[in-house]
Amino acid sequence: MKWHEVKEQAAGEKRLLLLWYIYKILGKNIVKFIVFFVTFFALLGAKKIKESSKKYLKIIGQKDSFFNVYKHCLSYSFALVDRMEIFSDNFSPNKIEFANEESRAQLFDDLAKEKGMFFICNHIGNIDVMRALMLSNAKNNCKGVCVFLAKEQCKIFNSFIAKITTEQPILLYPVEDIDINTSIEIKEKLDNNFVVFMAGDRTSKNSINFETDFLNHKVDFPLGTFKFAQMMEVPTYFISALKEKNDKYKLHLKKFYPEETKKETLEKMKKEFVMFTEKMVELAPFQFYHFYDMFKD
Repeated sequence: MKWHEVKEQAAGEKRLLLLWYIYKILGKNIVKFIVFFVTFFALLGAKKIKESSKKYLKIIGQKDSFFNVYKHCLSYSFALVDRMEIFSDNFSPNKIEFANEESRAQLFDDLAKEKGMFFICNHIGNIDVMRALMLSNAKNNCKGVCVFLAKEQCKIFNSFIAKITTEQPILLYPVEDIDINTSIEIKEKLDNNFVVFMAGDRTSKNSINFETDFLNHKVDFPLGTFKFAQMMEVPTYFISALKEKNDKYKLHLKKFYPEETKKETLEKMKKEFVMFTEKMVELAPFQFYHFYDMFKD
């Protein structure tokens, strides 16, 4: 079973709207309390998700107990609550900090040049907090955010955003439908100081992948993400947003520097992204949100 065959039911539009109304009336703590029990009972019948989580936990040296699987899934559920809060424009940027000052200074220096930026993210932690930061800080000159998601997720979040009447300039694109027109449109957005987010660790149904050694196992990563980023010719960063114990998020950034040739640049980008992602797994093993069997051996 591949990731695109897994229905992310927890992120359905009706569930998001229900949580949103509860959040508005009773607050975030009540929402998290409800999610605590919903996740437990949902997990009881989620056989494939449990199997995938157990396999991943074994790979990283954790016990594959029900408690750890639940901890893994609950972390994802809480991230969805934060995600809902971000898309509804209710997430405070004061909850976001950078892992180191050098990367923060480098990022804002690039943003000050008024040229777009390409972020290659992974499904570790909650990258939506970075989008919130980009749109909340007037000093960074960001005009808007372009996000590539699975087609079904695009429908869900586009509808959710419309119904909560947020004013955030977030444009969602289905990753399955990238073509020459998409490339031209994204390039125009970048030229107008938009920022683009695209995952480098999930493949779509018809995408071209490359096989890599990840956590000492063979895994397919989407080659198209790296070719697309290379084609845009703007500053490119690898990024993860990891949740801390104090309910804040810490941003981990790594700027990518191209080589002389396109082939060398592509190979370097692939290698450095895999190394970056492995490091993020080591820092936050229970925030690795791949609930499908991505490991080949």
